[in-house]
Amino acid sequence: MKEVLIVTNYFPPETGAASNRMFHLASGLQKRNYKVSVLTPLPNYPTGKIFNTYRGKFHVFSKENQINVNRLWIYASNSKNKLMRLIAMLSYSFSLAWYFVWNKIPKTVIIQSPPLLVAFTCMLFLRKKKRKIILNVSDLWPLAGLELGVFKKNFSYTFLEKIEFFNYRRADLILGQSEEILSHIKNKLPNKQTFLYRNYPDFEPPTYTLHEPCEGKLKLVYAGLLGVAQGIYKLCNELEYNNIEFHIYGAGSEQKLIENFIQKNNDLPIFYHGEVSRNELHSKLINYDLAIIPLLNRIYGSVPSKIFEYARLGLPVLYFGGGEGESIIKEHALGWIAESGNYEHLNKVISSIKVADLKIKDKIRKSAIKVFDFNVQLEELSKKL
Repeated sequence: MKEVLIVTNYFPPETGAASNRMFHLASGLQKRNYKVSVLTPLPNYPTGKIFNTYRGKFHVFSKENQINVNRLWIYASNSKNKLMRLIAMLSYSFSLAWYFVWNKIPKTVIIQSPPLLVAFTCMLFLRKKKRKIILNVSDLWPLAGLELGVFKKNFSYTFLEKIEFFNYRRADLILGQSEEILSHIKNKLPNKQTFLYRNYPDFEPPTYTLHEPCEGKLKLVYAGLLGVAQGIYKLCNELEYNNIEFHIYGAGSEQKLIENFIQKNNDLPIFYHGEVSRNELHSKLINYDLAIIPLLNRIYGSVPSKIFEYARLGLPVLYFGGGEGESIIKEHALGWIAESGNYEHLNKVISSIKVADLKIKDKIRKSAIKVFDFNVQLEELSKKL
């Protein structure tokens, strides 16, 4: 039985796309007769606080779905202060380095990036002869941080670029979630072996009857992280509510702003439902007419995993994020596109959508099950491990 170690910053019971992605990768490999181990911090995302069950502990080992999970100490923080975020990353890097020194490491290691410093620590300690290092790149840092306004082009940015290049150069194989990511890497290292590994979901679509839209207001839903990059607070301010209801699920740094906005504008049809489990969310989402996937700014390399998840549920999408995601929506007829950052155009697109246009759920779901197949993709990846 071949052994694989996965090093990731996010893993259940944490919620979100990154946690789901790494869990599906681990469980998918385990089902293919790999002996899978996971290294991850004590759960703290997205609150930036260690979950109650794990507080006061430095190392927690558990066996979950036949996967060995080692949770290591981290100085948790989701502070906007860059120094505090750096300390958090360094603390986890220190825990990883300590673990690598005292434990036997499998010959095949999959490392999630970003965070760059965590990936750098792994590359520094694990890159030895006969060990295969696979880097799973889900976002292009520091470039994405520059586009989000987190970084400026200065010494720190240049330093992070050097770490990024070091990580790419040391990896034997690089997985990228988008064609843009792979193109960026190939521009730096033309001969590097790469593999397109999309964030396809791995769940059985619900068997219940699909909800068909009714005459009246369009039921628009957003579900996910309520962070700065998603811009849901700004979206609440910019939407025209003549013909829509706006429903929100999730948690994050903008949660209080959104709750306060709803309280001050209780005449608007905006409804915040809090954070629910993934299975419960799926059963709720199917009752909405349309899901919106927004990004405050277009981020090169980013393809939101919600595209594939909503398609598998048969939920039409209104995409408002630019980039490669637009091409996927168009190619597979998954919904509508609004010009990134143009709220006037967004409202115009929403007002143009008719009830009859939304009767495409079953078609979308059947297409997604066929085209966005997690198991087919993982089977191709396993041949390269």
